[in-house]
Amino acid sequence: MLDSLFNVSLESAELTFTNVILTIALSIVIGLVISYTYMKTNPGYSQGFVLTMVLLPVVVSIIILLIGSNIARAFSLAGAFSIIRFRSAAGSPKDITFVLFSMAAGLACGVGAFAYGVLFTLILCALMVVLSVVKFGTAKSEQKTLKVTIPENLSYEEAFEEVFSTHKVNYQLQKIRTTELGSLYELVYLVDIGSETDQKAFLDDIRCRNGNLDLTLTMTPTPAIYY
Repeated sequence: MLDSLFNVSLESAELTFTNVILTIALSIVIGLVISYTYMKTNPGYSQGFVLTMVLLPVVVSIIILLIGSNIARAFSLAGAFSIIRFRSAAGSPKDITFVLFSMAAGLACGVGAFAYGVLFTLILCALMVVLSVVKFGTAKSEQKTLKVTIPENLSYEEAFEEVFSTHKVNYQLQKIRTTELGSLYELVYLVDIGSETDQKAFLDDIRCRNGNLDLTLTMTPTPAIYY
């Protein structure tokens, strides 16, 4: 029974109305499963990217059905897609993986390997959920950028060394520049802040040292935005 479900030809699926409807329907279901998995494992998702996860398997499966084994069609479609310009950034490695995941699912449906498409979709989605639940690969500290403005009479070399040591924050001075015609210095640090660090207390101690001048703590790197 299982052999009959997974025994498929490597040739592209036959282009018939029934097969097209079945391929599109299954591609939509698989796309929804992949998209839902992405939303559950990636809280900072955007609607545009989530919708792309649903539509991408359908688009790929339709392309495979239309191409079939016709080499001329394959080259024609390759030329047509080469003129498309995408405005979105490439995204994180995780986002790119989900894009390839969706394309592979659409490819499986397009060639008629429905059972294999469903199988590897369920396996990979389950794997992503498990890795997300156990927080596999999660760093113990967050890397951020700290920008501090100090007066010119404060030595920037050891100005905040005691504060960093007290709050157990690893730091690296990245940039120094003068502002306000040389009366102020702007220091840019790359800091690793652990989960046990009280960020408000840490920033308050920095403010006490720099005379309550400008202070900025930002996440790095900036997340990609899809639109």
